[in-house]
Amino acid sequence: MKKQIGISLMLLMLIIAGCSKNADSSSDASSLTSNPYSETEFLLGTVITIKVYDEDKEPVLDKVFDRIEVLEQQMTANEAGSEVAEINEQAGKDPVEVSEDVWQVIKQGKDYSELAEGSFDIAVGPLTSLWNIGMDDARKPLQEEIDDILPLIDYEKIELDEAEQSVMLTEPSMRLDLGAIAKGYIADEVVELLEEEGVTTAVVDLGGNIYVMGNQTSGDPWVVGVQNPFLPMGETVGRLTASNQSIVTSGIYERFLEVEGEIYHHLLNPQTGYPFEGELASVSVISELSIDGDALSTLLFSKGLEEGLEFIQNRQDAEAIFVTKDKNVYITDGLAGNFELTDEEFTLIE
Repeated sequence: MKKQIGISLMLLMLIIAGCSKNADSSSDASSLTSNPYSETEFLLGTVITIKVYDEDKEPVLDKVFDRIEVLEQQMTANEAGSEVAEINEQAGKDPVEVSEDVWQVIKQGKDYSELAEGSFDIAVGPLTSLWNIGMDDARKPLQEEIDDILPLIDYEKIELDEAEQSVMLTEPSMRLDLGAIAKGYIADEVVELLEEEGVTTAVVDLGGNIYVMGNQTSGDPWVVGVQNPFLPMGETVGRLTASNQSIVTSGIYERFLEVEGEIYHHLLNPQTGYPFEGELASVSVISELSIDGDALSTLLFSKGLEEGLEFIQNRQDAEAIFVTKDKNVYITDGLAGNFELTDEEFTLIE
């Protein structure tokens, strides 16, 4: 999936499992281990780590990674034989019947595209393929190339048939790119599987899409650090506590292309064909469902600081942290008292 590249991709968030003096404060502490069962694999174009803290639940890790592999094979646009690749191949020709998983991601992706009024658009595939930022053949396209493909980027040209559970792109050469939403869905599916297997305490890290289940073994909420968008992975701008929540970040530092001294980041504006401009360096979203956090982090970035803040303040299901290029930090009302800066170079704007 194109939202990620390999091992060099910075993790967007950092889990800080802080020590606590109240090691027995959780009523379930006896069923948890301080040395989690952990597995790391390279999937979804990035490094994935799952940590499970429940005793005797190590076998669930194999089931989790099997599930991730299946979902990746369904949703990648870059490998022939995937359902999304087949939809793209049949653009302008025929509808394609899809699995429930792919249906849900495309349906919700189209809903978010409509909500964003096109600044977020899952039909952005022709543009991401043209730039290919993060790949070896990344390049700055010619203006005429951009002009040619912009009319193809239109979520309204995605036809969904619920009765047939089929998807059709109505124009030839249209392409879906689910990179801004698929990882969120996959994270939610992992959490659901863990819950079905009786896991109560875990950390799911899909290359920066973080979900923290339950609390630490001490009984305290997890402490999650928000990546500093100007420094290497592991350096934080701030932190917050979370339990049974997803934390997802979109930022200009994830992937970029440098051409003649100018930096072009990977967050592309489907309406102009170029990377989004503005004052934002990153947006982090805290939500119960990771699919919402994944889509909203990109959507809010596309709206810019003022419009993005207004948009998210009107939602009850998510909170957000905006970091600007001039190192100011803005948070939504629901994070007041829960977010604190860890880097004195930044200013929290109340």
